[in-house]
Amino acid sequence: MIKPCAGLLALVLALPVNAAGVDLAKSSLNFSFRQMGVPVAGSFGRFDADVAFNAAEPAKSRATLTVHTASIRLPAPDAVAEAAKAAWFDVARHPQARFVASRFTRLADGRYQVFGRLTLKGISRDISAPFALREAGGTRWLEGALPISRLAFGVGDGQWRDTDTVADTVELKFRLALSGR
Repeated sequence: MIKPCAGLLALVLALPVNAAGVDLAKSSLNFSFRQMGVPVAGSFGRFDADVAFNAAEPAKSRATLTVHTASIRLPAPDAVAEAAKAAWFDVARHPQARFVASRFTRLADGRYQVFGRLTLKGISRDISAPFALREAGGTRWLEGALPISRLAFGVGDGQWRDTDTVADTVELKFRLALSGR
């Protein structure tokens, strides 16, 4: 039986059903990690976001993203059940992970960096994520990925702290469809 890394990350970056500036039906928050050397992929099915991104003046942008940790999707039902337990996401006590952006900067070639605070399982840490802005089919997309340490947020406590079983690094991939200009 494969136990989840509970792909942390929940991080974050994601989005209520009527989120300002984000088309949730098109957006996604996925993650991957290694368990006993084998890649495992998952996602979060429910997230809320209030995002206003200004490409011309990134400093005027804002973002608040909330992930509903009970909406975790993993390859097996027993892994989903395990992820809800106290050792992983502790969904009963911590039903949400939250990211609040503090600033945005422009990099180069349609790339940007967002800085902010991620709170997961009651633990808050400063994080930063690079992302790209692109347009396709009349939709502006914010797309990025960043590695997160699950252990820094207490995800995978007890016997699951062993990084030979479940790797510490969880790769979070976000794809947000911006509505409006």
